[in-house]
Amino acid sequence: MRSYMAQTWTKMWKENSDELKSKAIAWRQEPTISRIERPSRLDRARRLGYKAKQGIVVVRVRVGRGGMRKQRPVAGRRPKHIGVVHIKQGISMRKVAERRVSEKFPNLEVMGSYYLHKDGMNIWYEVILADPAHPTISKDREMRGKLKAFAK
Repeated sequence: MRSYMAQTWTKMWKENSDELKSKAIAWRQEPTISRIERPSRLDRARRLGYKAKQGIVVVRVRVGRGGMRKQRPVAGRRPKHIGVVHIKQGISMRKVAERRVSEKFPNLEVMGSYYLHKDGMNIWYEVILADPAHPTISKDREMRGKLKAFAK
């Protein structure tokens, strides 16, 4: 069943389906970081440790694309070697999304994240968070092990 879900998502990406476009239109209206009921890609979320239980939160986050290059000087003298071409961002947008979510939810720990969609302006990721202080998480031996592995 999960492989079928993964195939459906890849098919939607490749065909740039109308369903995915309508989802992106709805996501643009949402806040940058929004908590959601259940993951959009259940197969990917399960691989990262998602379980439908209390103490686990799924968040959709939107990160802007572009603007990572060094800007050209506007005023003053123009240096001969401006240095605007070969500059690239140091960390991936996925890591930026995880960092922003962890700042927004300081009591939760990031278990992982995965790519959802991108358009001309934004990239969307879903981040899975777990509350280590919640009884259902702290009593679950498997979840404790995963949280320690992610904390390293």
